[in-house]
Amino acid sequence: MSPPDHASLWELTAAAGPLARRFLLDEHARVGLDSLTGATIFGAQRERLHGENVVLTTGTQLATTLALLELDGLARRIVLCPPDLGPQHLPGVMATADARIVVSDQAIPDLQAPCIVPGVPVPVAGPADVPRLASEWALFTSGTTGPPKMAIHSLHSLTGAIARTTNASGEKVWSTFYDIRRYGGLQILLRALIGGGSMVLSGSEEPVSDFLARAAAAGVSFISGTPTHWRRALLSPAARAIAPQDVRLSGEMADQAILDKLRQTYPTARVAHAFASTEAGVAFEIADGRAGFPASLLSEDRNGISLRVQDDTLRIRSPRAASRYLGEGMEPIADAEGFVDTKDLVELREDRYHFAGRRDGVINVGGLKVHPEEVEAVINRHPGVEMSLVKARRSPIIGAIVVADIVLADPAAAGKQVEAEILDLCRDTLAAHKVPATVRVVPSLDMTPSGKLRRARA
Repeated sequence: MSPPDHASLWELTAAAGPLARRFLLDEHARVGLDSLTGATIFGAQRERLHGENVVLTTGTQLATTLALLELDGLARRIVLCPPDLGPQHLPGVMATADARIVVSDQAIPDLQAPCIVPGVPVPVAGPADVPRLASEWALFTSGTTGPPKMAIHSLHSLTGAIARTTNASGEKVWSTFYDIRRYGGLQILLRALIGGGSMVLSGSEEPVSDFLARAAAAGVSFISGTPTHWRRALLSPAARAIAPQDVRLSGEMADQAILDKLRQTYPTARVAHAFASTEAGVAFEIADGRAGFPASLLSEDRNGISLRVQDDTLRIRSPRAASRYLGEGMEPIADAEGFVDTKDLVELREDRYHFAGRRDGVINVGGLKVHPEEVEAVINRHPGVEMSLVKARRSPIIGAIVVADIVLADPAAAGKQVEAEILDLCRDTLAAHKVPATVRVVPSLDMTPSGKLRRARA
């Protein structure tokens, strides 16, 4: 049963389980959810926020979470700013969102608008009841397909994939490598709050080993991230410190190599990969241990969600999708039939669709197409490879050639030997034009703020 569309985030949180046993935890503080009952973090400024369009930009995920719990149902629109949004962009964001107030615990130079600073929870002074609103949530897209946009959701669309249950024990502990100010991380936060559990929040500058140690100490039972997050995490010995019941991947193509590595590392856990985007919402989750998804999903209508493959890309029609982009002259999110084009290319192999890559990420080798993710999936099968990035290099003869950077699972391994073995593996598996011209060992690969491999198009 999905959460009703008439309740606020705090009401759903309070109804989900005993607040006294539940907490929010980051690298600096632990907040018990019971301390938020009948309290405000906005003090005397709370009434000023009622009915306003508010830009929320805070220094930590914990501060953001506390603000969201109070702003939903209070503000007319909440613009959830990601941590990498520079202050120079705030005027444009405020104009686009028609927002007059900023909620922030950081100094913002030259801000020409009222700024309300959230604090520690204190008892609400005076009457606490104000007319509850159906708040809009404006979330930034990842920018994978161009400049980031702001997509409008409701709490109902954001929580459509979350079953409303009561957790009598309040002992389930959720966590994610994602930042909760982005769609993927926000989904896990909402699952924790509405599912009756606690949440361990990551720190933007926190070493992976420290975050995993904190998650282990808190008894994390569910943890999620992109495949790139997980590949980096598995490089740390601290990855063995946690013993989750559920491991989840989303945000990028989950190839067979990373699924197998997670199964080996956490043999008793349920390992699943999900497909979701800021615009389309959560579409499906696969937990059969195999990359891709069954073709039978295209013939099913699951809770109003329909899938279609058109022009080789996955299209999704869903009540969980965002309603529109903010701003004048923006294109519709969905087509006339209500389908969102994800721009993710898929290929049917027997009874299963496999993700081939992004439509805008194809490498043209002498007129032949190469999907970088397809080549990476082959390279990542090599036991000596922890992660890889395939990209184009200009060629005066054929336009572009394929090259690959790899991170070794064991930095002390013989890199030249691994490079030669990878080329042999690619020649045995891929068409000739898809085989990298060169393979190079690198110490690390860059990651975007949303936890994905940084590609030239992103």
